[in-house]
Formats: sequence, structure tokens, C-alpha cells
Amino acid sequence: MSQVSENLKSVHLKLQKKIHLHERNSDDVKIVAVSKRQPDVKIKQALESGHRLFGENRVQEATEHWAGYRDQYDDLKLHLIGPLQTNKVKEAVALFDVIETLDREKLAIALSKEMKKQGRTLPCFIQVNTGNEPQKAGIAPNELDSFIQFCREQDLNIVGLMCIPPVNEPPALHFAFLKKLADQYSLKEISMGMSADWDKAVAIGATYVRIGTGIFGAREQ
Repeated sequence: MSQVSENLKSVHLKLQKKIHLHERNSDDVKIVAVSKRQPDVKIKQALESGHRLFGENRVQEATEHWAGYRDQYDDLKLHLIGPLQTNKVKEAVALFDVIETLDREKLAIALSKEMKKQGRTLPCFIQVNTGNEPQKAGIAPNELDSFIQFCREQDLNIVGLMCIPPVNEPPALHFAFLKKLADQYSLKEISMGMSADWDKAVAIGATYVRIGTGIFGAREQ
């Protein structure tokens, strides 16, 4: 068994224990294996272990990673979990199954047009800047109401919210805030928690956790 396979098995066991502890259903939380900057050999090991849900940060790198696997694995699911430039929307809509980082009106318009052009309706998460950090992408919490309405007017399928907490603040505070917002707008999906804090996110209500180093080990530089 490869190290990646062992890591996946370990993470799944820990996840199920956490789910049971908080009286959630076993399929309530899904693991997005973050494969950015990982070599093909490790991605192949994850696939051979049976994992099918992956997250990528960059459209070009994702295309290089996954274009050859689409024909081999018809149950493969790819989430875009990094910032999306409008000039990459065409490629993103063609490659990904879920967009987790919808964060501005210009992008919403571009995604809507491209999805209609390609005949695809991708589920979208709105990225919320829960810490109101000026350097970070995401919708400010006080603008979320109007942005959700705008996205729905563009016929986008908004299914949930996503956040990346500030590095110098307790993540649980931001996870709880995101869960409150999701409940407020009746959004069922919540993407929050990474390798260092996913257990806290599961306890609070995450439905997707994004785990990279906990599965693949340290990223290539």
C-alpha cells in the first residue's frame, strides 16, 4: 500500500469517528483531496485507492493533471478551489464539476454566459471573506445577501458557501460564522476546513473538507 493510500485510509477513519461523535450521517462530509502542485505518481496512487473527488487551485495546472484521466474514470469529480480569472472561465467550465470560489459580479456574469454556451450547469459555492481581509478574495459578509440574489438572477446554481479563515485567528470562529450564514440563506453545502483544522470544521457543520498535505504529504515547490 502506498503512503498516499495509507494517508487516505487514516483520514477516512478519523473522519468517520468525528462524524459519529457529532451524530452526523456517514455520508454528510466529503473529502476534497487537494492535488495542486502534486506529482502525477501521487495523484495516480489516490485514484488507485478509490478516491475520486479532487480540488485544484489553477485551471492550467488542473488541465495538465486531469485531462488524461477523464476517460479512465467516469466518476471523477473536480472542484476549483482557487481564484478564477474571467479569461480562464471557458477552460474552467469545460474541466471542472464544481466552482467553489465565486466571489464577484464580473465572474458570475462570465460563468453564466459560458455555462449556457457549453450547456453545462455547474454547482457553485460563494467564497465568503469571513475575516474581511483586504488582501483576500471573497464576498464581504454584509454584501452576501445582494450577491446571492445577483447570482441567481444570472441563473447560476448556488449550492453553498466556502471560506478560508485568517491564519492568525481561531478557525472555529469563522467556521461557525459561515455555518450561520449558510443556514440563513438555506444553503446546504459548506466547504471549510483544511489539513490542519478539518476536524473542527466537521464538528461545526462542514459538508466538504479540503485536505492536501494530510493526504499527499508536502507539496512540491
